Amino acid sequence: MTVLAALLIAIGVADLVRSLGVRRPVPIVGLGILVLVTAGAGLLTTGGGVALTVLAAAGVLAWLVTAEQADHGHGHARALAVFAGAVLLQLACSGWAPPAAGLLDSWLGWSRLPWTTSPDRALLLVGLVLTQLATGNRLVRLVLVTTGALPPRPVPGGADGELRGGRLLGPLERLFVLGLGLAGELTAAGLVIAAKGLIRWPELRSYSRPEAPDGSGRPKSDIDKVTEYFLVGSFVSWLVALGALVLAA
Repeated sequence: MTVLAALLIAIGVADLVRSLGVRRPVPIVGLGILVLVTAGAGLLTTGGGVALTVLAAAGVLAWLVTAEQADHGHGHARALAVFAGAVLLQLACSGWAPPAAGLLDSWLGWSRLPWTTSPDRALLLVGLVLTQLATGNRLVRLVLVTTGALPPRPVPGGADGELRGGRLLGPLERLFVLGLGLAGELTAAGLVIAAKGLIRWPELRSYSRPEAPDGSGRPKSDIDKVTEYFLVGSFVSWLVALGALVLAA
């Protein structure tokens, strides 16, 4: 799954750049990262590696284009299908992927890091970690819009505005769950998930009142919509982290 790891790294870095407000060169960044990673890990030394890299490049470009279209209010389901298709295609053809070697293998041997792992696994873990950041947020929003929990475009007073802290908490939560899962502490990861619900519950309950507790007179939000947004978003966010754990296993 070395080329799959390179695909995830390229998408993760490109989405991070996009989240910083950079727009036009993002596809070039994604493709450039893909070439650098595959070349540095020695994945272009076999015909299978080259073929999978070409497929990965098409997947990166298709994802960045469709995700950008989704940001403008249309094609959310298409963007989800492109991401899932790119990942599944790499999984289905992973037998053609060569093992990671080249500069990556040399660097891991030279660096003498306190933990030791194979180049293949190191590459995959980097890709999975990057996917939990901006890419994970994008995937969550795409599912929310596709399921109707959010409108295609942000609206003033919408559920995403009410619970906007999730844009930061989501990546932190996914990284925490992924880290605990990799350490074999799945029970602790479950406690983190339960704690999130308990902490958010008073905030969700506040939206059933006629106005805000501070007496500002702000009209109440629809608690059903806010709760749906919270539940769907949380479950999708957890699935992104759990999916990464499955691949890491």
